[in-house]
Order: sequence, then C-alpha cells, then structure tokens
Amino acid sequence: MKKNNNFKFYFFIVFIVVAIFLFFWQRFHWPSATVSLKNQTLHVLVADSIYRQQKGLGGRTSIAPYDGMIFPFAMLSKHAFIMRNMNFPIDIIWLKKGEVVDYAPNVQIEPNHTEETYIRYTSRTDDDMVLELSAGWAQAHDLKIGDKMTLVED
Repeated sequence: MKKNNNFKFYFFIVFIVVAIFLFFWQRFHWPSATVSLKNQTLHVLVADSIYRQQKGLGGRTSIAPYDGMIFPFAMLSKHAFIMRNMNFPIDIIWLKKGEVVDYAPNVQIEPNHTEETYIRYTSRTDDDMVLELSAGWAQAHDLKIGDKMTLVED
C-alpha cells in the first residue's frame, strides 16, 4: 500500500511541474513564421492563441529581432485592433486568404488610455488574418489592397 501512495505522490508532483512548465512556456516562447509580401521576406511572430492575440506587441520596446507579428483567425470577421501597451507605432494590415483587404499605416501609440478610450482600428471588410509591421513599411513598399502574402516554407 505504501508503494502505491508514493507512486501517486510522485505522479502528482511530476504533473504539477509539467503543468507549470507548459504555462510559462506558452507565455514566453512564441512561435514564428516566415512570410513574403511585396517580394520582401518577413520573419514574424505568430499570435496563435487568445493570450498571444490579447498581448500582441504590447509591452515590447521594439519589433526587433522580428519584422512583425501575424494574427491568424479561425473565422472571417472585421477584427479590431487597439494600441494597448504599445511603445512604438506600427502599420496594421488586414488579409483575407492571403490577400490584403485593408491597412492602417503609421498607427501611433496611445499612452495613458484605458480599454474604453483606445481607438479601435478595424478593416472595412471581413478578414481572417492581421499582420503588424513597423510603421512606414506599407508606404516604403507601396502596399496596395489586393497584394498577396504567402507563407515561405523553411
């Protein structure tokens, strides 16, 4: 009987340690991808969970060492973005099936705002993905509605 109780105890301890590791791993290790837009190869972070989508680029001092962040969504919708905890301006690009459907260039930071007072940036049409890049990227690369973004296979 003593061996069975020891097994349960050690199993419980291992389970808790693994759960804690996975919790922190999700918070600090972000997946990345390489995409191509306007003949430019971009290395981006992937906001593939609700937590990551809520956090976005907020709290970072810059996008570097990445070129941006991509937000894939399971459903078509007009996904709204705000500049929560942002420390640098960005370009926001909305895509549908890899095609640019709208963009907001040079979106500025909004310090000292609350959730209720942030400006909501929304596409004029449904989208299934949003790409955030450094402010000025869209203008520097002459981004247009209809441009195509593709995933680059590593």
